Amino acid sequence: MWKTSLAAAVVGLASTGHASAAECEEMQVEGQGYTVCTVDPARDDLRLFLKDPDNDSTLGSFASVDRMLARDGARLVFAMNAGMYHADRSPVGLYIEDGREHAPLVTRAGPGNFGLLPNGVFCIRDGRVDVIETLRFADDRPACRDASQSGPMLVIDGDLHPRFLRDSDSRYIRNGVGTSADGDRAWFVISDAPVNFHRFGRVFRDHLGAAQALYFDGNISRLHAPGLGRSDQGFPLGPMVGVAVDADAALD
Repeated sequence: MWKTSLAAAVVGLASTGHASAAECEEMQVEGQGYTVCTVDPARDDLRLFLKDPDNDSTLGSFASVDRMLARDGARLVFAMNAGMYHADRSPVGLYIEDGREHAPLVTRAGPGNFGLLPNGVFCIRDGRVDVIETLRFADDRPACRDASQSGPMLVIDGDLHPRFLRDSDSRYIRNGVGTSADGDRAWFVISDAPVNFHRFGRVFRDHLGAAQALYFDGNISRLHAPGLGRSDQGFPLGPMVGVAVDADAALD
């Protein structure tokens, strides 16, 4: 039942045309609450944010991104944290913003969720967005305008990450991104309550039909969705992803 209702909601978003950017909806999946923000890269100004280009300072918050965008007459209509980062808020893995590489690709296994291979790269190109498993990315590297490496992968070619356990008791509020096979849709998802990896991955695989999906983070996961009256606060962030619009655009 939840699969049917969520699929209908997603189809509804796709069929409403291109009147507004980054549609965010609160949804129930298998009795658990999530917020799903659907982005069309051909329509929406989807970007990654880490540093203010005017002074090279780390932005660290949705409010800081909004203040930066305001200088150009723009504002955020959606944003979330978009990858793991060190204590100084520098990215753990590959990070590219507006064509500039700030941190290199990491292909080795390592500690923590990032090193739970396979991990992946979230890649934004003009009119297309993809989640790509890291070794595939290394072998045939696309020209990403923006990119953020994170891990683990949640869905790989329609299958859940092989290390996920259905009954795992490791539960956090989690967020991540999934992409369609043709690259014309991205789904950004955050859970309302703590969930394990298996359950979180099923949202992308079973209910959104994402061909690939990537975990961004847990516990510090946050969402900016002013159309829902929501802008989560907390510790300073590293990489963020968001959609910018003209500051005078109507708020849905």
